[in-house]
Amino acid sequence: MFTRWWTGDSPGRNRGGRAALASLLALSLITASGCSMLPKEDAEEVLPSIHPPKLSKKPEYTVKTGTMITKVTGSGKLMSEKEEEVYFTEDNKRIKAIHVNAGDTVQAGQVIAELDVADVQSTLRMKRLEARSEELKMIQLLRDSGDKTAEEMEQARIAFEMKREELTKLEESIANSKIVAPFAGTVVSVYKKKGDQTKAYEAVALIADLSKLTVAANLSAEDLKKVAVGMEVEVDINTAGKQKGTIRQLPNPNASGQQTPNRDPYGYMYGDSGAQDSIDKYVLIDLEKMPENLSRGTPLSVSVIVQKKENVLIIPPSALRSAGGRQYVQVVDEKGEKREVDVEVGLRSSTEVEIVKGLAAGQKVVGK
Repeated sequence: MFTRWWTGDSPGRNRGGRAALASLLALSLITASGCSMLPKEDAEEVLPSIHPPKLSKKPEYTVKTGTMITKVTGSGKLMSEKEEEVYFTEDNKRIKAIHVNAGDTVQAGQVIAELDVADVQSTLRMKRLEARSEELKMIQLLRDSGDKTAEEMEQARIAFEMKREELTKLEESIANSKIVAPFAGTVVSVYKKKGDQTKAYEAVALIADLSKLTVAANLSAEDLKKVAVGMEVEVDINTAGKQKGTIRQLPNPNASGQQTPNRDPYGYMYGDSGAQDSIDKYVLIDLEKMPENLSRGTPLSVSVIVQKKENVLIIPPSALRSAGGRQYVQVVDEKGEKREVDVEVGLRSSTEVEIVKGLAAGQKVVGK
């Protein structure tokens, strides 16, 4: 028994080593190719970070010192201080003619319109003849009074006076058939036309002195209780801007009242047909300076300062809270902590509330 040793130069060893190397290489290739044929794994999904929602922070306001003003507001227009609606006093008559148009300048006593009174004039002529006849009869009766009793003479005298009264009424009717301008001015509006049927005291035209304009304002019945002569007013006139003024006159209680608004060709607001508009139905305001080149009827708005207090503590309305008759605010201290504080309230407006007691200037309060 013996052992056979292979040397490096032995042919058998070389063949075995090469075979082993080839086997190893083949195994490596098979392994590599096998891995490449496997499906690729999906990349790991990256999930977004989840952040809890932030709670909205309620607004905070600083208690400040300022001037507190309360106002009442209304609307109005520019009106003439001297204006008048003219009308007929005769009822159920036809208008014969209108002698003016809106915008015309007229003089005092100038005829504005007249009625058709041809029938009345004819009746007047007949009545005058009858009156003359009755007058002659009365003269003859007086001459023959010796044959008449006192009662007969008195009866004759009464009949004669009644005839004269009929004559006077006809003369007055004809005299009232014309409307004349009460003063020199401008015809602002004409409400009737030729051929219209008249109603006694129904406006036919409006005459105004346009050289004397004033601010006329409408306030609600509730707001009228809060204002007085002499109060400050801010007037915003269309095309002219804001002006300062004071209340000169309040409406006449007997002339005030709500009207259904209509507009004439000049933009002038007037009431229902037959309801006369007049300057004494308005709050009249004197401006510190009346702007130039303004027209009657120009629309405007007014703000009357009802109360004004200076150096008061003020917070916005949204910071004031109430519950069960209690009024309070939430105050924020230096550490950011909140606490409730009862307050006493003074004046109020749509944007500000006066704090009479409970707070100090510079403190911070929380809004709703």
